[in-house]
Amino acid sequence: MAKKIGVMLSGCGVYDGSEIHEAVLTILALDRANAEIVYIAPNVNQMHVIDHSKGEPAADEARNVFVESARIARGAVKDCANVQGAELDGLFFPGGFGAAKNLCNFATEGPNCVVHPEVERLVREIHEARKPLGFVCIAPAVAARVIGNGVEVTIGNDEGTAQAIEKMGARHINCAVDEAHFDERNRVATSPAYMLPDRLQKIYAGIEKAVNKVVEWAG
Repeated sequence: MAKKIGVMLSGCGVYDGSEIHEAVLTILALDRANAEIVYIAPNVNQMHVIDHSKGEPAADEARNVFVESARIARGAVKDCANVQGAELDGLFFPGGFGAAKNLCNFATEGPNCVVHPEVERLVREIHEARKPLGFVCIAPAVAARVIGNGVEVTIGNDEGTAQAIEKMGARHINCAVDEAHFDERNRVATSPAYMLPDRLQKIYAGIEKAVNKVVEWAG
């Protein structure tokens, strides 16, 4: 029976939502692992909207995380508030600035950040049930804030970001882009993805290793 793995989206676009390459590569890896994918997003407005052609905020424009996430999910996205940990066998977070702006406010508050309450609830339910979690790129900040207690994660090797994550009670592990780190105690798999910009095939190699470990743990 296929394992049901949630994919937590944070919008659509690297600068204000889910990093689209990371989201699609996560989906591909899950499909190749024969998992059943459940797309999830909080129903909340984005922190702001970025004009991706300029890399600058778009004045007087607002977008909803749930609505934008539906672009990646081809419409089949569930409101995080309506998803229970008991429904899933595991949960995976692609990166992108949306993970640090919309799922939590790590982008602006650093180690003093808070996580969206429904996202935090679902992560806690999954973790407390000893089900696996996966995070790539900047998304491990969510794991650091919600789980803490020495949870091992990686964002690659950026010293400043690693220090901020460790201030929240996590333990940062340096990791190559095409590799993943596995915290067996907490059942948390992480990979740097675009925290270490490289060729797409290397990004995929790391994401696939994290995804495969989550599916393996879910078994």
